[in-house]
This record gives sequence, C-alpha cells and structure tokens, in this order.
Amino acid sequence: DKIWGKIMYFRKLFKLTLIIVAFTLANNLKLGEKAPNFKLKDQDGKIHRLSDYKGKKLVIYFFVRANTPPCKKQACGLRDQFNKYEDLNISILGISYDPLKRLKSFKQKNDIQFDFLSDSNKQVAKSYGVDRFLFSSRKTFLIDENGVLVKKINSVDINKHADEILTYFKN
Repeated sequence: DKIWGKIMYFRKLFKLTLIIVAFTLANNLKLGEKAPNFKLKDQDGKIHRLSDYKGKKLVIYFFVRANTPPCKKQACGLRDQFNKYEDLNISILGISYDPLKRLKSFKQKNDIQFDFLSDSNKQVAKSYGVDRFLFSSRKTFLIDENGVLVKKINSVDINKHADEILTYFKN
C-alpha cells in the first residue's frame, strides 16, 4: 500500500508538471512574432507549409478528434461561413492527431471546403503549445498575411467560433 501510494503521488506530480510545461509553452507564443512553421499532409496527402499562405490571412485551429460532435459543430460552423472567409482572403486549416483517412472521411461526410492536416507525430501541436496526452487542446491561432501571429483564442466557444474569428479580421 505504501509503495502504491508513492507511485500514485509521483504519477500525479508528473501530470501536473506536464500541464505546467504545456501551459508555459503555449504562453511562449507571442503576438506580433512569426507563427511557428509547419509541414503537414492534408486529408489527401498534399503537403502544406505556413509559407504556402503568405499573402493570405490564416486560421489554424487545433481540434481534438474528427467525427466527434463538438469537433463537427466547430468545423461546420466554419464551413457555413466559408464564403465570408474567402471574401476576406482568409484560409482555414484544421489540425488534429487523426490519421489522413479519418480526416478525409470527416471532410467528405460534412462537406467541408477547407483542409484538415494530420499532426500524428504531435510536433506542430508542441510548437504551438497545444499538445496534451492523447489529443491536442482546442485552440485557434490567427495569422496575418506575413505569417505573424496576431491573435490566440485559448478558450474556444464552438457555438461562436466562426463569428469570433470573422469579427477579429474585420476590425
């Protein structure tokens, strides 16, 4: 019992340490600085890099898992306003740890116009400070035409997410 108690104590301590490190990394991304670069495949196997979006505003949103109700609601909210995003020269990329096949199914099933990127090795999530144990945090990063981080949305309300981003970029 004593040994088990110590194991559980150190396990909790380890988890707390990981949470603190993740929080610190997330706060190391500073507004006004270049967004972390990435090189990821989309649902069709095409490679995307941050530099591909130079000259466009970019929404990068990390989501937990394709085909789950909250992630579907978030993606469909963006889908439903996609024309407004295009009118404002805004590209959208959704990133999760899901494999390409799952992302392709999610995109097709929900008639999504933008791409989903697979970060299965979690490197991009780590660079953006959203890596957690099994899934990424639900966070959104807004990047200007020069690749500069202009806004972080740390508490995403999936019901208002699409409108919040449009409001920011319109101002």
